[in-house]
Amino acid sequence: MKCLVTGATGHIGNVLVKKLYEKGFEVDALVMKNDDYSIIEPYVKIIFGNILDKETLLEVVKGYDLVFHLAGMVEIRFGNKKQLYKVNVQGTKNVLEVCQANQIKRLVYTSSVHAITEEKNNQPMKEPLIHDYKKVKGHYGKTKAIATDLILNQSCPTLETVVVYPAGIIGPYDYKLSNFGQVFTDYLAGRLTAYLKGGYNFVDVRDAADGIIQAALIGRDKQGYILSGHAITVKELLDEIADYTNKKKVRTKIAYWFIKSMSYLAEFIFLVLRKRPLFTHYSISVLNSNHNFDNTKAKTELGFNPRDIKESIKDTVDFAKEHYLVKVGKKYRMKITR
Repeated sequence: MKCLVTGATGHIGNVLVKKLYEKGFEVDALVMKNDDYSIIEPYVKIIFGNILDKETLLEVVKGYDLVFHLAGMVEIRFGNKKQLYKVNVQGTKNVLEVCQANQIKRLVYTSSVHAITEEKNNQPMKEPLIHDYKKVKGHYGKTKAIATDLILNQSCPTLETVVVYPAGIIGPYDYKLSNFGQVFTDYLAGRLTAYLKGGYNFVDVRDAADGIIQAALIGRDKQGYILSGHAITVKELLDEIADYTNKKKVRTKIAYWFIKSMSYLAEFIFLVLRKRPLFTHYSISVLNSNHNFDNTKAKTELGFNPRDIKESIKDTVDFAKEHYLVKVGKKYRMKITR
């Protein structure tokens, strides 16, 4: 079976293409010319392109049984709003339209649990029938909600579409150092000395990739599947890392009102310094929102079976140690990259 993967150099993407290759798929990867594709090169045929260039896409996206659309922009800061909508909405619209025009059989879109409207009182959240972007928090979530509706409501009779909603991704093979990967490395390097109230739902990147493949093979047309894992508080997550690495546990808790009131200022300072902030106004809100995502449908229909979060935490730590940290005495420091 021949397939094309956009966003193949991302955290989920690079794991997905390797799993597809191991399962005997013929895999092509749509990659931007300035992207480092060395990690996926052994498993795929590299095709240079950009989801914002529809004219080129029309020539590239031909003859595939499956298209996996993962390319997108993850942005939790207040900047880059225009580019966020351009990539996540218009880019997805372009991919959808060229799949329709070239009679692709099946398109699998990787959305996000952030596209789902939050339920009150910690009520379980399931796959929605309608995505109301106005009720979704943050511009990242709004763009994913709009794009998801485009995919599920498309009317081309020759194209089947399936959506997956991954929760927060952790696990190894995080070669671009995601926001969550940054939390692990900062803690191990001694930069994270206090914790915030709240928590999140995390799924292992390997389980998410398995879920996406199953969605492609047996997922129902115009259906969505939540690929969530396990809910854990920030304190519990840091304690698990501490237990595994024999580090001293973080005891200091930052007041929620204080960190949230200072978040916009912190974002502005990091923007000026051209650095990525560890926490933002949006991410702080997310940590204190409902993260009770119900993955029953994915388990029942796709055989989705997320592993124990302790295994994911250990493997994330080991990957961070190998790729981003150097041990000096009994402590870790960030590697110096040029």
